[in-house]
Amino acid sequence: MFTNTKDMKMFDNEILNEIFEYQKELFYSYKNISYKRYFYNQIFNTNSKLVGIIGARGVGKTTALIQYLNEYPASVSEKLYISADFIKIDSLFEIIREFVKEGGKVVVIDEIHKYPNFEIELKKIYDILNVKVFFSGSSALQLDNAKADLSRRAVIYEVKGLSFREFLEIDLNIKLPVFSLEEILSNHIDISFELLEKFLLKPKFREYIKNGFYPFYFDDKDNYLKKLNEVVNTSIEVDIPSVFPIEYETVNKLKKIVRLICETYPFTLNVQEFLTKMQMNKNDYKRLYRYFYFLQKAKILRLLWSEYRGDNILTKPEKIYLNNTNLHYAYCAKREIGTVREIFFASMLEDYRLQTAKKGDFVVNEKYTFEIGGKNKTKSQIKDVKNSFIIKDDIEIGIKNIIPLWLFGFLY
Repeated sequence: MFTNTKDMKMFDNEILNEIFEYQKELFYSYKNISYKRYFYNQIFNTNSKLVGIIGARGVGKTTALIQYLNEYPASVSEKLYISADFIKIDSLFEIIREFVKEGGKVVVIDEIHKYPNFEIELKKIYDILNVKVFFSGSSALQLDNAKADLSRRAVIYEVKGLSFREFLEIDLNIKLPVFSLEEILSNHIDISFELLEKFLLKPKFREYIKNGFYPFYFDDKDNYLKKLNEVVNTSIEVDIPSVFPIEYETVNKLKKIVRLICETYPFTLNVQEFLTKMQMNKNDYKRLYRYFYFLQKAKILRLLWSEYRGDNILTKPEKIYLNNTNLHYAYCAKREIGTVREIFFASMLEDYRLQTAKKGDFVVNEKYTFEIGGKNKTKSQIKDVKNSFIIKDDIEIGIKNIIPLWLFGFLY
């Protein structure tokens, strides 16, 4: 313990100096990264005093935060980057208060879910200090309003992995437009012709499906899937337990769930059969649903419910997928192309209300019905369904209500 305020201030200054030294090296290592993700301008042009960015490991949260600090119009001593992976701090509030006393203007707190009681710390920072704060956290992060009411203080953005469009922009160093769902549905032929003048579709789409969802692919392409496997394990072993109070045995069960999902394509849940494989009691379905929920929050699984059921976490999901196609390649020994197509479509429409359909594969926003398949897919399953579309892989350009699958990679 520190005996007086002077001791505390010396300690805080020592920590600040250590952080600034690390920060200087970090800024330098990121200075050549120029590409801005789809969310960059929306998040960093906000006037909000407290902004949170949550998302899966590896989607580029840290990169975006450091890009912002690098470009922020202030001296290095007026901006502060704190990472839970680098330094342990007893009180975020105390160190940031000392920073503000020295003229600090903006703070980034990375991996905030690793700090105990961070909600209380953020509330104090927001209420007392005149400083702009951005923080990042696991996609599983939940702001515990029992500890501190942050819901009316913090603006939270949830960010996704690379779209096919972003992948192409990085890989080919070109600029490509974003299209809304309605634009694609009504004008997909002209859009396809416009885009296909700029890149070779087939090899790039296959590369994206296997490797293109996480930006760190471009850091080390040869070891990408191995790295992705490690990222998933860290999410299960570190991120989920840091947010939800679970035991070590539960961590093993979460890993087993992912393995079991890989064995059926696409995975339609038989609860009793799954409980047996998990070696769980036959009446333990609510606990099983909670496990699914943990994995969905960590962006490892994607749960879909029927258009005729609610999407409450304690109700049975109709279909269960891995979150994106890259996870499917990293984790599953075998791949069924129909499942991969459905996963791609679902991952690109994450911001929409997506449900399983009675006829067809998906209903979007309770309005549009989609059937996903290869180039020989017929209209038979949705021929009498209003506002229905056939989404075909292995075609470059569609016709009428037949739309190429790759085009949905331009929604963001």
